[in-house]
Amino acid sequence: MLIRTATAEDWPAIWAFLRRVVAAGETYSYPRDLDEDRARDIWMLEPPSRTVVATDPDGAVLGSAKMNPNHMGPAAHIAGASFMVAPEHGGRGVGRALGEHALEWARAEGYTAMQFNAVVESNTRAVALWRSLGFEVIGTVPKGFDHPTKGYVGLHIMHRFL
Repeated sequence: MLIRTATAEDWPAIWAFLRRVVAAGETYSYPRDLDEDRARDIWMLEPPSRTVVATDPDGAVLGSAKMNPNHMGPAAHIAGASFMVAPEHGGRGVGRALGEHALEWARAEGYTAMQFNAVVESNTRAVALWRSLGFEVIGTVPKGFDHPTKGYVGLHIMHRFL
């Protein structure tokens, strides 16, 4: 698996799974009817932030991540990140590879910590992955996410020092 900076040419492959994941409404707090132009603006970040793709040896996009300051000004030393893996490539280590890459990027950029603001509590695979990479749940917004089948579930705020 190769992780590299995403290019405009990667967008169609990212959009193909991003729209399915967002429309499912189970893991992201984006509107389920998010249109492509707005999605591209949200996902494809400009430097000093970064968007990457994970590809297989044939160049197929397996997943993507975006990394950025979590806040501005005096709180800009904390990184944030978002991750999305094409559902058909889940369980193959893509999310872990992207997570490890994001942590390395944040350290290299001089961030002191990374924080995820909205990890859906019922997304147990993601919660377990982030815990295995050293993140802790530092708070949960009760009933902060309206899951399509589970109803209101919590939104974890997860954090780790770098």
